[in-house]
Amino acid sequence: MSRLAAWRDSGREVSVAGLARSGTAAVRLLRAAGVPVYASDAGSGAETVKAAAELAASADAGLTLQVGGHDLARVAGSAALILSPGIPPTAPVVQAAVAAGVPVLAEAQLGLDALPGVPYVAVTGTNGKTTVTALLEQLMRSGGRRVVAAGNIGLPLSEVARSEPHPEWLAVELSSFQLHDCPDLAPAVGILTNLAPDHLDRYPDLASYYADKARLFARANLASCWVSNLDDPDSRRMIADVPGRHLAFTVARGVRADAWYDHDAEQLMLAGRPLLPRRELLLLGDHNIANALAAGLALHATGLSHETLAEGLRAFRAMPHRLEPVRELDGVLWVNDSKATNIASTRVALEAMTRPYVLLLGGRHKGEPYTSLLAQLVGHAVAVVAFGEAGPLVQADLGSHVRVVPAGDFAEVMATARALAPHGGAVLLSPACSSYDMFDNYEHRGASFRRVVEAW
Repeated sequence: MSRLAAWRDSGREVSVAGLARSGTAAVRLLRAAGVPVYASDAGSGAETVKAAAELAASADAGLTLQVGGHDLARVAGSAALILSPGIPPTAPVVQAAVAAGVPVLAEAQLGLDALPGVPYVAVTGTNGKTTVTALLEQLMRSGGRRVVAAGNIGLPLSEVARSEPHPEWLAVELSSFQLHDCPDLAPAVGILTNLAPDHLDRYPDLASYYADKARLFARANLASCWVSNLDDPDSRRMIADVPGRHLAFTVARGVRADAWYDHDAEQLMLAGRPLLPRRELLLLGDHNIANALAAGLALHATGLSHETLAEGLRAFRAMPHRLEPVRELDGVLWVNDSKATNIASTRVALEAMTRPYVLLLGGRHKGEPYTSLLAQLVGHAVAVVAFGEAGPLVQADLGSHVRVVPAGDFAEVMATARALAPHGGAVLLSPACSSYDMFDNYEHRGASFRRVVEAW
């Protein structure tokens, strides 16, 4: 019997913590299945109140809503707690459930439970997972599969489960936060893009962050299929003893794997055959070659042909906020990489730049020193514009090695960058920080960047 059916038949209430999009989707799915729900959110901002009001407008006696706090005793008496990914394990609402022995499940796990029989490719890693997930969706559509990309990419799996008909396939992006509470994953193929320090403002140490990533493999068996990055030592160590079939991709010069990049021929290679000339992949940077190889390798393992994969790769375009060229203005290329919320992601963006550039760096600090960017910055960056809460740290870490110019609000950041950028150069928004000091999220930050550039 499925969890949903067991909860419905027991008549016991299930708690949902968080009323953003994933929490709201979980509430609607549970109520559609006839499960009594207590849904709450510690916040009481306008968006939370609006979400609660929309749920209340269609509610029945089986739904209780609360904003501005959680009834911990009620949570402790629930059959389960469904968790939005933004709520950490240390939150009192989670601790109350754990102390009472109440199962804690990510909304993503709830959605997958309600999609039985739908095969999925699961993607995690520190960087590139959203692009790989979008590539999977594009490539499967090229192959005639009815597919939906969901999870951390933005569409809650619980929302997919409520839509009819269900898709034939899923491309599922899973963050470490979601993986923490997804105990029953069984993907047709699992992809680990790479590993690097991140979210050290939430995790006590790097090992804890990596441990959540490793939950992707918790139910691995000899029938499992895994795709990983041959160029990343931490990824190789993580998957070394995982049961199943292992496939690897690489972009290192002179190295071959199940999928690789032939630098001399400028050709993406897959399973011993040419897949696509580099010029036909309209994405910046070697990291996007790696992303394309990862997606192609995973789907080749599910039966898609080289020809189908090549067709899908040709049609794919840069995703918003991920090394997205916005506009060439007065001889300066403006590039939106707002999704770069950690040092490793910004390092990849810098390595992709072929012009002298001004880097917009800052936001809310996430625990890593900015000095680790110096190898890419020295000799290549015209200047760094430091902004947000992290601005003084950026200046302290980099100021004695490269030109660092502090700026205040985002209008000043953009005006400063425009004044500094040389003809034939670029301005790169790749902040290496979260956005929450100045913006609602990285999308808001990237959209603000794009709006200013397009208005000039």
